[in-house]
Amino acid sequence: MLSSHHIVKSYDDELTQLRAIIVAMGHMAAGEVASAIQSLTEQDTDLASQVIAGDHAVDDAEHQVNELTVRLLALRSPVADDLRTVVASLKMASELERVADLAVNIAKRVIVLSQFPPLPSVHGIARMGEAVVALVEAVVSAFAASDVTEALAVWERDMDVDDQCSALFRELLTYMMENPRNITACSHLMFVAKNIERVGDHATNIAEIIHYRVVGEPLRTPRPKGDTSSFRLE
Repeated sequence: MLSSHHIVKSYDDELTQLRAIIVAMGHMAAGEVASAIQSLTEQDTDLASQVIAGDHAVDDAEHQVNELTVRLLALRSPVADDLRTVVASLKMASELERVADLAVNIAKRVIVLSQFPPLPSVHGIARMGEAVVALVEAVVSAFAASDVTEALAVWERDMDVDDQCSALFRELLTYMMENPRNITACSHLMFVAKNIERVGDHATNIAEIIHYRVVGEPLRTPRPKGDTSSFRLE
């Protein structure tokens, strides 16, 4: 018969494993976005193809989280703080899987954009991409440390990404009006910018999940938003 000490240690080990998978998944998703942005700035279609092919790793991690959370809920009956950890992990895995999907979307656009001359707006999109990668890395760090302050800092910084997205849309519209031959490339860049902005949204979603996980109640402050573009990619 298993001792109560062994059962408790096994339970703690499973919770630790769950948190470790989420952190690893977060770093993978951030790395996929960073590689997608790099493939855009360098017009590196091979790297873009690697991003597309590598999406399965994040999907596999999400599957591990799903299986482990089901096991914990079914066999351990977690309550209070532990239950919030399990629920938060499940939600975060879904958010991070979407981040990786958005990286794939960007990489697919890069392959199409390689057929066109580069536009100056690519550099602005790269800066925006670097900003959202930093947000994802910071929010993953906040989760690992149960740091609500760091999570809320990410939540507030997302507005800067929204502002950059709006400015890029205005710039791209100008290029399209100046030369109709830019319309196709600029349209793809608009979708890239919007995908990057959506990564920032997922980072803020995770920040709110961390607040719930640590504090025990949802964040009720209205989310700051600065994006005024009309492209909504769900």
